[in-house]
Amino acid sequence: MTPPRAGAGSPPQAAANDAFAILAARAVVPGAPLAPSTEVRAALALLPGWTADRRALAKEYRFADWRGTMAFANRVSELANEVDHHPDLAIGWGRCVVVWTTHDAGGVTGNDLACAARTEIIALRTGSAGG
Repeated sequence: MTPPRAGAGSPPQAAANDAFAILAARAVVPGAPLAPSTEVRAALALLPGWTADRRALAKEYRFADWRGTMAFANRVSELANEVDHHPDLAIGWGRCVVVWTTHDAGGVTGNDLACAARTEIIALRTGSAGG
């Protein structure tokens, strides 16, 4: 399985891939405001297995072993440092729960949505067995 590519697949799939690519490419900026609930719902349609409430986005990823789990967690950590936006990670053998929220805003912002999409790409590249 590869990350969605812009324009790939049937017209509805291509539109979803384009929307996913736009979401993942969204800039992560300081002081982002809370995302409207309609924006969060639209993003969740592009982020399989993610759940959201007013405060956070979350997903549990599964891996074949500890090494795969840690490769994923370390890459998410690198992403967090690159964009200066840090998730909560709960790591166990063969699993990692990722929770994105913007504490300063008191909930989910566009930063969290973009980082969730980027986390999906990392999961595909590091061999997640799904969530």
